[in-house]
Amino acid sequence: MTDATAHGLPAKRHATSLLSADPLMLRRNRAEARFKAYGVAAICVSLITLAIMLFTIFRDGTSAFRQAYIAFPVMLDAAVLDPQGNRNRDEIAKITTVGYTKLMAAALNAHLDARGIKVEGVDAKAVGEMLSRDAPARLRARVLEDPSLLGQTLDISAYATGRIDGYLKGRVTRETAARDSLVTPEQLDLADKMRAAGILSTGFNPGFLTNPDASDQRPEASGLGVAIIGSAYMMLLVLIFTLPVGVAASIYLEEFAPKNKLTDLIEVNISNLAAVPSIVFGILGLAIFINFAGLPQSSSLVGALVISLMTLPTIIIATRSSLRAVPPSIRDAALGVGASRMQTVFHHVLPLAMPGILTGTILGLAAALGETAPLLLIGMVAFVTNYPAGPLDGGMLDPATALPVQVYSWASRSDPAFIERSAGAIIVLLAFLVIMNAVAILLRRRFERRW
Repeated sequence: MTDATAHGLPAKRHATSLLSADPLMLRRNRAEARFKAYGVAAICVSLITLAIMLFTIFRDGTSAFRQAYIAFPVMLDAAVLDPQGNRNRDEIAKITTVGYTKLMAAALNAHLDARGIKVEGVDAKAVGEMLSRDAPARLRARVLEDPSLLGQTLDISAYATGRIDGYLKGRVTRETAARDSLVTPEQLDLADKMRAAGILSTGFNPGFLTNPDASDQRPEASGLGVAIIGSAYMMLLVLIFTLPVGVAASIYLEEFAPKNKLTDLIEVNISNLAAVPSIVFGILGLAIFINFAGLPQSSSLVGALVISLMTLPTIIIATRSSLRAVPPSIRDAALGVGASRMQTVFHHVLPLAMPGILTGTILGLAAALGETAPLLLIGMVAFVTNYPAGPLDGGMLDPATALPVQVYSWASRSDPAFIERSAGAIIVLLAFLVIMNAVAILLRRRFERRW
């Protein structure tokens, strides 16, 4: 009995039952359902976009890891390659790649004639043009390294040209060959017969990961060797430059710095630096490190300095968040038993925050690995064919390039073989990013402590 009924007043009755939803509740449920549908739709669109992107990249890029090879024997005629006959390396070096080109073309024609493989309209010169221009240079380097090979017959597997390679991969057709000055439909007919005879085949191309970049005349010989080394040098230097400075600055700002207008200004500027476009850091690096300090252009050291400036705010923010996530009771307990401020930070707070610090650092380095704009401004887009020296031999100062810059360089060239290789380079870059993110997750799970 309520007060209302106790005084003889009629009790107010509900118009509807509590077990049935009123119009307001129905509207709220419909709004909640719509919001869930929007979220599911957004996730589906994101996953579909990611799937399309990955499918396109892998469809166009996996063929870069395969290469067309022409296998045939070559007689290294000492009378042609060493006219003096004394096996002197300096005298052998006087024979240029032109001499080796003629030798290999003659050997390939002789091998095809011996197998009875011939196509009308393809003369001896056209047969030799099916060999990559990189093949004579590699054979010459092999002979210069070991002059005792002269006079022997070697079974070699040489690169085919980019057009023949593209034909085996479905990128070149007879219709496009009829309009192409670098290949003819008759050469494609000969390629079919050579493939049926086992002379022409495709296989895994390790040179894509080890060779340096190549000119537009021999795209089939281009590789990521210099770019991978340059990226590794840069990431090593960025780690050395940013981790100690970023962690030290974060510890001071979070644990020791007084809260005043100066520290507030520093924190605001750190947040602003994290949002500055990357190309601005490239302009800064060009002005300070190259024009003012005189450091060598397109070197890994300059690239690492520029990337470090860009990555440092991210590491500081991540480190401060990790330090802030440590419960204050840990600090209070350490101080309560007589630990100093320094001991509290380095013996208790920092070990607990280390998983987050490592994760933030690795993710920052992974984001820096994909930066292109600042590296373009400091000259790392240069055409580099020589491998940098070892890190202890001054290799950090040698000209180099990086994986994202190599992707940009290949994508800007007109030959379809370079477009294929740019997609393959993206696959390699994605593999590095996946590995770095996996390492970050493993480190976090390995060192994470719960309280």
